[in-house]
Amino acid sequence: MGTTLEESIRAQVHRNWLRWLISRPTFWVSIAAALAFVVLSIASEVFATQQNLFNVTRNFAFVGIIALGMTAVIVTGGIDLSVGAVLALSGMVIGMSMNTGTPFWLAVPLALGVSLFVGAFNGVMIAYVGIPSFVVTLAMLSIARSLAMVLSNNRMVYEFGPDQAQLLTLGGGFVNVEVPFLDAVRVPNPVIFLVVMALATGFAFRWTKWGRYIFAIGGNEQAANLTGVPVLRMKVSVYMFCSLCAGIAGILEVGWLGTITTGLGQGMELTVIAAAVIGGANLTGGVGTAFGAVVGAALIEVIRNSLTLLGISTFWQGTFVGGFIIVAALFDRLRTRASSD
Repeated sequence: MGTTLEESIRAQVHRNWLRWLISRPTFWVSIAAALAFVVLSIASEVFATQQNLFNVTRNFAFVGIIALGMTAVIVTGGIDLSVGAVLALSGMVIGMSMNTGTPFWLAVPLALGVSLFVGAFNGVMIAYVGIPSFVVTLAMLSIARSLAMVLSNNRMVYEFGPDQAQLLTLGGGFVNVEVPFLDAVRVPNPVIFLVVMALATGFAFRWTKWGRYIFAIGGNEQAANLTGVPVLRMKVSVYMFCSLCAGIAGILEVGWLGTITTGLGQGMELTVIAAAVIGGANLTGGVGTAFGAVVGAALIEVIRNSLTLLGISTFWQGTFVGGFIIVAALFDRLRTRASSD
């Protein structure tokens, strides 16, 4: 009897776990990414090569890093349209400062400090002044890119002073990872940053007071305020975190490209928002994961890369990404309706 009862409990736990897993948007996005990888490996001889996978992982790392911050903003029910411009501004600050002889160790915190200031400004305007996030960050999109143009006089910068090698190594370097029974795998430095930041963000979402507070705000802001959650400060913090992520991505991308122009990151905010939404973040707030942001960014880059390898016009990229966003939104809508019935 005891054995039968124990087996019944285990079976019930297994069913509940499986039901929970299937109900997660991130699960289906991960399945879609895995299927796309398999199909493309068969359809194209180039896709699964080490060089192409190196390029794919490096390219989606920039989007993934910013998508972590965007997910935090979306969890609170907000949006940040300025991340592409903040990326350009951060890159321009480090590029121009190093161009004038500022050492690398000082230029990095300077660029990140500017990013944090932009995020703080966005957060204060949204939380304390009460201006909608769409309006504030849309305005900052224009302001930040304009400031990048002013700093550089709208010219390309490709000379970064005596510490140029350090910047190029940071963004364009890689680490050789030994894999059993295979050749050493090259892992781009931006991917290492993405993994570390994703783990830290996932931990913060799940195990810290900050994470519990922002999910409470996204779930029900009035209830969170009544229970003592510092709603205004938390809102400022998520916009600062989002801009910090954009600033880090900007530094890494300048190091990879070896140059900086004011057009860097143009339109990137749409890709980042798409990555967060495809990864399971709900634009109404209260839902989102760090892992989902990474998977969403990876799926978008796999789509972009596959269009190129299969000879399909990259103009179709927006159609595919937009389609995935609609499917993700429909899935979440159906899941919400099913849970309320």
